[in-house]
Amino acid sequence: MNDRKLSLLMDFYELTMANGYFKDNKHNEIAVFDVFFRSIPDQGGYAIFAGLEQVVDYIKNLSFGEDEINFLRSKQVFLEDFLIYLRHFEFTCDIYSMKEGTPIFPHEPIMIVKGPILQCQLIETMILLTINHQSLIATKSARIVYAAQGRSVLEFGARRAHGYDASIFGARAAYISGAIGSSNTYVDYMYQIPAIGTMAHSYIQSYETEYDAFRAYANTYPKNTVLLVDTYNTLKEGVPNAIKIHKEILVPMGFRLKGIRLDSGDLTYLTKEARKMLDKEGLTDVKITVSNSLDEYLIKELIHQGAQIDSFGVGERLVTARSEAVFGGVFKLSAIEVDGELVPKIKISENVAKTTTPGFKQVYRFYDETGMAEADVMTLFDEVVDSREPYHLFDPNFPWKSKVIDNYTAIPLLVQIFEKGKLVYELPSLKEIRAYAKDEHVKLWPEVLRLEKPHEYYVDLSQSLWDLKQEMIKKYKK
Repeated sequence: MNDRKLSLLMDFYELTMANGYFKDNKHNEIAVFDVFFRSIPDQGGYAIFAGLEQVVDYIKNLSFGEDEINFLRSKQVFLEDFLIYLRHFEFTCDIYSMKEGTPIFPHEPIMIVKGPILQCQLIETMILLTINHQSLIATKSARIVYAAQGRSVLEFGARRAHGYDASIFGARAAYISGAIGSSNTYVDYMYQIPAIGTMAHSYIQSYETEYDAFRAYANTYPKNTVLLVDTYNTLKEGVPNAIKIHKEILVPMGFRLKGIRLDSGDLTYLTKEARKMLDKEGLTDVKITVSNSLDEYLIKELIHQGAQIDSFGVGERLVTARSEAVFGGVFKLSAIEVDGELVPKIKISENVAKTTTPGFKQVYRFYDETGMAEADVMTLFDEVVDSREPYHLFDPNFPWKSKVIDNYTAIPLLVQIFEKGKLVYELPSLKEIRAYAKDEHVKLWPEVLRLEKPHEYYVDLSQSLWDLKQEMIKKYKK
């Protein structure tokens, strides 16, 4: 799997366009493309950016060998000179990106690609499929972790993911947004994301009795005995047997029962009763983990009902983002260089949300004096926001909705990743990304984090960028 060469993982029209650019001698024209998304999954208040490391890895290894060239030649639609160009391909673009783990919002560029238009076009699909998938799962994980209110969340979805790549990178994205571990052993091997798991019902069924199975497991793993208690009868057999194992097997060995897990039934009722039974026997330290088709809404409701749960194993609804399984990121042209000067480009649509914002841009995040995120502002790339001066924020769709702020800090979010094809950004470790994501998440107001009907976070335009956009709409919308 690691030896796969993915250079041709692209939509075929990217190659036909690239061939056309080459034929018309346009292939070295400098273009600027924005990567952004239009709506937040689950009608949420925010999303989480993830996948940059895999984009960097793809670009660093982008080349076309003889096998790929011969395949493209067999299609009989490409110029031979274009195929020679690909055979000697060298990536020379600039790429700017937000950091992985950053909360992101609709319509603002989360990545910008600037360079020869042919090269920009070739990497479109891989950028989108990577960022769309991991940002989707990172966003879902953030919502689930937030709903858990400090209780542990485990990613348990390996067997339900849409293929092994989705399982691996889904677990990575979930970890960025706060999941503490995964059922997937490979991600522990690859990313040092703790692999977590104990037993399935089949293990218990393979023994003559549930007690026999528990005893065998405790003898094998006395330091970490977590028992699945719902194979037959949770409250009449499972929990009592777990208590007996603690007393009869573990204590004589100098250990204690670590936890129990439930995977079915009325989790509120069962965990309340199980907690009473454990506490009565002095097992107040024994943790209760639950699984079974959980998501942020069910977790929120379980906690509201007083369920006695210490950790949640969340599978298919996390790793597939089942409630809304498309992130919807797009890759749109925003400028073309003419005679050494970048000329803004715009796409206009009757659907206002599909009208793009022209020009080469930067995004600033405004934090108030307490460090909370107040708004994002898209600016032209060379604009400077001076935090010492008051700033006028206004809604780009309803500009009369405005306010002047001071006592703020404005931080540019897009950092340079590649400069003329050379990697100039030091990729952080996964643990550093996770810590950064946690730090930025707590800077969002609870109203934005709310699962249902959240407050809409403001993404504004600078006055200069807004003027440019209005001017171009008037020019083309005659």
